Formats: sequence, structure tokens, C-alpha cells
Amino acid sequence: MDWQAVWLSIRLSALTTLILLALGTPLAHWIAFSERRWKFLVESVVSLPLVLPPTVLGFYILLAMSPRSPAGALYARITGGMLPFSFQGLLAASVLYSLPFTVQPLAAAFASVDRKLLEASWCLGVSRSRTFRRVIAPLSLHGITTAAILTFAHTMGEFGVVLMVGGNIAGVTRTVSISIYDSVQALDYAAAGWTSLFLIAISFTVLAVTHAFRRRSWSPWPMS
Repeated sequence: MDWQAVWLSIRLSALTTLILLALGTPLAHWIAFSERRWKFLVESVVSLPLVLPPTVLGFYILLAMSPRSPAGALYARITGGMLPFSFQGLLAASVLYSLPFTVQPLAAAFASVDRKLLEASWCLGVSRSRTFRRVIAPLSLHGITTAAILTFAHTMGEFGVVLMVGGNIAGVTRTVSISIYDSVQALDYAAAGWTSLFLIAISFTVLAVTHAFRRRSWSPWPMS
């Protein structure tokens, strides 16, 4: 098994999950509670990676990161490097590709919180930010956990976007999925099999934990 690729995938998945929880939480909160008529457009953009072929998404991300693009040129001026075929570029692409796996579970969890609890908090003079910390977040812990688990697992199994944006550079952009592809191309089916079993074990664990959280009704307050 290519442990270098395994640890790189774990690092990429962990960073992607942390970034998306930080960026996706306010976006999911807005989606859950906003009454804007054009909210469906934002929801469609967020969900777009679910239906787009990974190669199509990867192609446009690659163009957006190229040195000729504004973002790529700015990054090159600041760091002296390039985003394509780098770990930083791979991380940015993973954040975009895994966005719906974070935002959708969070938005569903936030929307399921009893509106009466929120209104009671506001009537007591509690600010919206404090209401989120004291009421919404504790009651949405199952959704937050599900979003983190799904995002981590989805990033671990990325292939098309990873290959388009990161290429296949050992120790830099070669993830577990790319390692499996390389092993098959080299007719090393034993290595491909062991690495595939590793991903299957992670996927099964993720699904089991996710379904367990969905079946369990968690509350931060004891039942009377």
C-alpha cells in the first residue's frame, strides 16, 4: 500500500473538512433561514458539483487557477508559485468539489430546529449570533457531525477533479485514488486491491456512523 498517498489523502481530507465547516456554516445558516426569492439560485450553485462530471468541474477549476487568470496571477505574485499541480491548488479544488456535502446536511439540520425556540431566544434579547451558539448549534450537532464525516469521506475518494487539477506528483498531489489507478495501470493488482479495501473500509465506516446519527435523536437537555 502506498502510505505516502494515504497520509496525503488524510491531510487533504482533514483540511478540506475544517475549511468547509468554517465557510459552509454561515452559508448553510443563510440557506436555512433566508426568505430571499432568489435563494434557490444559491442552492443550485452549491449543489452543482453533485451533478457535474468531475472532469468538467476540474477543467474549469484548472482554468480559474491558471497563471493567466486573475486568481492564479495574484497567487503567483504573492507566493511565486502556481496553484495548478500543487497541494494548495488541490485543496482549493477539493473545497469546491465537496461543498454540497457540507452545506446540505448543515442547512437541513439548522432548518429542523424548532422555530419557537429561536423566537423565544430573540424575545429574551439574545442576539442572533449568540442564539446560534446557544440554541441552533447544540440542537444541530448530529447535522454538523454528519457534514464533517461525509466531507472527509468524499474527499478521500476524489479522483476526477484531483487528476485534472493536481495531476500525479508523488508526495504532492498523488492521493489514494490516484495510487489505485497507477497500480492498475502497472498491473499491480495486489497493491490496488489492498488500497481499495482500505477505501471500502473507510466508506463503510462513514455510512454506518452517518446512518447511526440519523437514527439517534440527540438533545443537549435531559428529557423530563
